[in-house]
Amino acid sequence: MQVLTSYSLSLKTLTIKHLALMTMKAKYQGVLDLGKKLNIQNGDVQEDGGQLKVWGTAKTPYEKNLIWDKIKEIGGENPSDIMADIKVADDSVYHRHVVSRGETLGKIAKHYYGDAMKYKTIFAANSDILKNPDLIHPDQELIIPKV
Repeated sequence: MQVLTSYSLSLKTLTIKHLALMTMKAKYQGVLDLGKKLNIQNGDVQEDGGQLKVWGTAKTPYEKNLIWDKIKEIGGENPSDIMADIKVADDSVYHRHVVSRGETLGKIAKHYYGDAMKYKTIFAANSDILKNPDLIHPDQELIIPKV
């Protein structure tokens, strides 16, 4: 009888832990989905003591910032129920941007820096492939430098 009771308690404890993990994962599902969309490498998720632990490697600091922004959007400025260890594969640039049809350096600068006039910074960082700041082409990969 003692073995059966012990087994029942262990099963109950496991079920409660599993439910806690599922609840935490559900709360932060937007973060996990974003990680998948960004193709975060070496990613994993675990629950430990009521805290969701996530880790992985983003391609650039910009992508790491996107993950952190999503965590704060869901959990607040200093969430205590999640711990994230996001590393960066390429820290030499802020991001690498593939030009889409209709984009300008000004629009790209506004997106990454909040200031369209910083297009000059992007132009200077890509002077090896750009000769005119008003002439960019779809599918060009531009370096978005750190500022």
